[in-house]
Amino acid sequence: MMSRSITLGVLPALRRRALAVFATAVLGLVSVAPASAASIALPAKYKQHGELTFAFNAAYAPMEFVAKDGKTMIGLDIDLANAIARQLGVKARFVQAGFDTIIPGLQAGKYDLSMSSFTITKKREEVMDFVSYFSAGTSFYVKARGGPAVQSLADLCGLSVAVARGTIQYNEANQQNQECKAAGKKGVDVQVYSNQNAATLALASDRAQVCLTDSPVAAWVVKESHGQFKLSGKPYNTAPYGIVIPKNSGLAEPVLQAVKAIMADGEYRKILEKWGAEQGAITTPEINPEVQ
Repeated sequence: MMSRSITLGVLPALRRRALAVFATAVLGLVSVAPASAASIALPAKYKQHGELTFAFNAAYAPMEFVAKDGKTMIGLDIDLANAIARQLGVKARFVQAGFDTIIPGLQAGKYDLSMSSFTITKKREEVMDFVSYFSAGTSFYVKARGGPAVQSLADLCGLSVAVARGTIQYNEANQQNQECKAAGKKGVDVQVYSNQNAATLALASDRAQVCLTDSPVAAWVVKESHGQFKLSGKPYNTAPYGIVIPKNSGLAEPVLQAVKAIMADGEYRKILEKWGAEQGAITTPEINPEVQ
């Protein structure tokens, strides 16, 4: 009887200890999630607010676009933005905006940052900070049947070209128009649209003969067209994409650290593979890298 009573007395104590150990383990597991966030110093105003507002021009699949429900933003950049926000210990809020209005909106304080497939250029670095996170070139795509054979910008002379407003390709097409005319050739009919979806529609409806856009986007459009379009030539002018951040905001260094963290833990690679864009992966993100 004594031995039984000792056993019964010990069991509650053992249970209490087990529960204490279990609770400690659970609390330890819970604390793991924000541990990386705790190690990244985010400016107080963003930390207190609890969220970062990202501006997107969500018409650029697979990077950022609207799901079939007509309202939810999805894509590679959306997934990366969520991952970065988690590393910083805040939520990500997404706002739709015209591509050419994003930098002015950041300057006016409407948004905290953007990662809407912005190619980093010297001119853009003059007014904004950038954290590099991806690499892409420019590609041409045309109608699969009867589309012109375009290998380079020089082949655009005399052709109608659809581009999205405010993009690198908009600048390139206009520059090529001048070069064609200077060489005594027909100019480029540069058609400017509000977003890449509208530019692609112009190609589909024969208002334009060629589309120019970033290489992962062109590849996605061709794949999703089920034979209507094809890529023409090879990608050119490969350059880094950057997360756009207002200067003197204090966000550039924390965002850089967050990007490094998702690269280190493998989440970055998984997101790129999910969207078939692993060829654009980089290994060394930087603040304001040296670009052309």
